[in-house]
Amino acid sequence: MVSRSEWRFSVLYVQPRLIGIRELLYLIDKDEEAAFQRQPIPPSAYDLPRAAPLAMPIQDFTLRPSRGHDAPLDDLGPLFQRRMFLIVGSFLLGLLAVNEMFAPLQADGIDLIDSAFCVLFFGLFAWIAFGFLNSVAGFFALLAGGPAPVRPEAPLVMPVTRTAVLMPIYNEEVGPVFRRLEAMATSIEALGGAEHFDIFILSDSNERSFAAEYAAFHRLRDQRRLRIYYRRREQNVARKPGNIAEWVRRFGAAYAYMIVLDADSLMSGSAMMRLATAMDARPGIGLLQTVPALLNGQTMFARWHQFAAALYGPVASAGLRWWSGTEATFWGHNAILRVRAFAESCGLPELEGAQLLGGHILSHDMVEAALLRRRGWAVHMVNLPHGSYEEFPPTMVDHAVRDRRWCQGNLQHLRLLHAAGFHWVSRLQLVMGASAYLTSPLWLLLLGAGIFEQVRGDFEGYLLVSSGWLMGLTIMLLLGPKIVALMTLTFDGGLREAMGGWRRVLGGMVLEIFVSIVAAPVTMLTQTMAIIDILRGRESGWRPQRRDVDGLDLVQVGVHYRWHVALGLALFAGMAIGVAGMIWTLPVAVGLMLAPLTVWLTARSDVGGWLVRRGLLLSPADRERFDGDRTTEAEGPATLNLVPIPQN
Repeated sequence: MVSRSEWRFSVLYVQPRLIGIRELLYLIDKDEEAAFQRQPIPPSAYDLPRAAPLAMPIQDFTLRPSRGHDAPLDDLGPLFQRRMFLIVGSFLLGLLAVNEMFAPLQADGIDLIDSAFCVLFFGLFAWIAFGFLNSVAGFFALLAGGPAPVRPEAPLVMPVTRTAVLMPIYNEEVGPVFRRLEAMATSIEALGGAEHFDIFILSDSNERSFAAEYAAFHRLRDQRRLRIYYRRREQNVARKPGNIAEWVRRFGAAYAYMIVLDADSLMSGSAMMRLATAMDARPGIGLLQTVPALLNGQTMFARWHQFAAALYGPVASAGLRWWSGTEATFWGHNAILRVRAFAESCGLPELEGAQLLGGHILSHDMVEAALLRRRGWAVHMVNLPHGSYEEFPPTMVDHAVRDRRWCQGNLQHLRLLHAAGFHWVSRLQLVMGASAYLTSPLWLLLLGAGIFEQVRGDFEGYLLVSSGWLMGLTIMLLLGPKIVALMTLTFDGGLREAMGGWRRVLGGMVLEIFVSIVAAPVTMLTQTMAIIDILRGRESGWRPQRRDVDGLDLVQVGVHYRWHVALGLALFAGMAIGVAGMIWTLPVAVGLMLAPLTVWLTARSDVGGWLVRRGLLLSPADRERFDGDRTTEAEGPATLNLVPIPQN
């Protein structure tokens, strides 16, 4: 997954004077040509600081560890009540829906097949209900916070400890990565934080990419006062978590905190300082995860998600913060971690068994959050109105490649549910992470089961649309989070203005809903095929992500999505010959048959630009980038709002 919730409790009030986000974005403009030398340069002893080893033992999931820090658990207080609201509410809504589905099935008696169909329907309906209730909770959390108070300017509070900014890279395009690094270094230096932050470029790239990376590093280091280091591993062991773990074991003792980034991450110096100062003030916190805003989208696909994140993200993330409390999750980037807490808690073992769900843990971040909480460290998601950004994959093909890796990693989490010492909310989040991918094959199974029940059943009408009020409830739960997010704009004038006003927001929302409906069946089958590949034992691999794409070849896209078209044609053929109950699959069939065209069209930058020029799919990042006025991150005091931790 952009939280704007305002809570009654805060740990830090800071009003820095910032480098403008307009200047940051100018530095990473993708039209600017990179001017890096590509001749190999021998590594120097000055490329890295003096070693400061820190032990990072491999964790044993079968043993309950001692608690490194005793952040109190809230098992019976307000957080527990909030969690029960979501869990029990989702269960009751699912039960209500299944009870309505029983009515037509009872005509010829309930058998084992009917029961299996209802269990499948219950699971999917409860999952939709959970998302709706989370958004409702987020809406009221935002509403309760009210408008942010305007306070006089306050000086920036510098952290009292040292923080390492880690950017792992893997065969990335050098120019954009180092422009982002330059932007962050410039922002830190402009705020006088050069003595408090060091940047580490942690490369897992091959020999072919090394020369360009190393030349770019030397150019950047020679131009900056900030200490910048470069380290390349010869062996890419355990991918990104192995990269971070190697740094911890080699240099971790010299730093109190580490800010972990992805290659497409961008954070302002003020955001980093606020995170570090918050960690200074709260010694029981092991991790603070920000909700990065999306920026720099060029293709229609990236712009679509950038718009959706800006509009729907505040409500969704506010709901997530509302119930997760001290058991929040980790997304692997744009977050700050206490180095010693991470070292003592998060040494990841290699899972036993075949490569199917064994080997190195691919989706390491959620597991690391659970391991930190297991040791007693608090894990929070925080509200940073500005300063934390990332980019989104430019096409549906590139998103599917990344999604395939996450799918296998999240399914691995099912093997860890029995781990000793995990907080029950951490287990719930691991289940939710896996369920996010299991819903696709379950949806496909539900479509098939519904057709099967319709053909063999003895009842009038169509099974899945047999109840008018149940269909209405389903539509409400699906569209409810979008409507609730739209309601927040009535009291968030800043966001409304940044997205172009009501008319442009509503136009963009209609377009976003239409494209989502067309693309949803494509994602369903893509994720289902990914799970089938995983069950067949095919590795997801770790290919470098493409960050900048402008268009795809329509013929190649058609070949890539041939199975989607084939299934769509099969569903349409069933409707044409009059198979009972097939007519309600028409939206799915149309979406699958249009898959190549949808993927091709959304991959074009000219389409994205055309929409933006007409005021559609706008986001706050567009206003900050293209306005002529200098933009700063806050007019009032900056806060990091956390669920309060009672002091022992």
